[in-house]
Amino acid sequence: MKKWIALSGALIVLLLTGCAQPKKPYDYTAFHASKPASILVLPAANTSPDINAAHSLNSLVTRPLAEAGYYVFPVAVVEETFQQNGLSSASDAQAVSAKRLNEIFHADSALYISISDYGSSYRVIDSVTTVTAKARLVDLRSGKEIWQGSATATDNDQGNNNNNGVIGILVSAVIKQISDNVSDKAHTVAGLTSNRLLAQNEQGGLLTGPRYKVVSAR
Repeated sequence: MKKWIALSGALIVLLLTGCAQPKKPYDYTAFHASKPASILVLPAANTSPDINAAHSLNSLVTRPLAEAGYYVFPVAVVEETFQQNGLSSASDAQAVSAKRLNEIFHADSALYISISDYGSSYRVIDSVTTVTAKARLVDLRSGKEIWQGSATATDNDQGNNNNNGVIGILVSAVIKQISDNVSDKAHTVAGLTSNRLLAQNEQGGLLTGPRYKVVSAR
């Protein structure tokens, strides 16, 4: 009987292992063909309840892009250019044709960002700050999409061990949520999201650009 149980357990493990398919590598064919050197970051579309989400994430994506070796157009200047031309919303800016964006900014590519989660939420025994975003990179010379990705980050990614009992956990969660709102912890988490979204990794972030070696040497 014991042998049968052991054999059954081994068979289940083998079946589960066999069902686990290795993740397919991201297809960078279009990206390699495009070879973008400069990136125009468009105002981010925001469907989260926090009105500050778009400005927060847009201010943070420049760093991972620049560190990857791309020239990134200053996001504040880009936003001001749109506003001066009557395009005050992200939807208006993202609706401009690739050809027109190329004519105005002379950029190789444009990054379109959408934010679905941004901020803290109370979940019975914890307060979790979450930032979720998607992005796609479009070649402004051809109008073709050459990359897309998504990422989520929370302030609980490192785990949260609390042995203070149920009452202590509830009180800590309320205090934590208030503290997160006061300190705008979502902005910090947004930095982690932007790195996960854009840095090259096993999930398929952006490949490094032509200035990567120069940036790395500094």
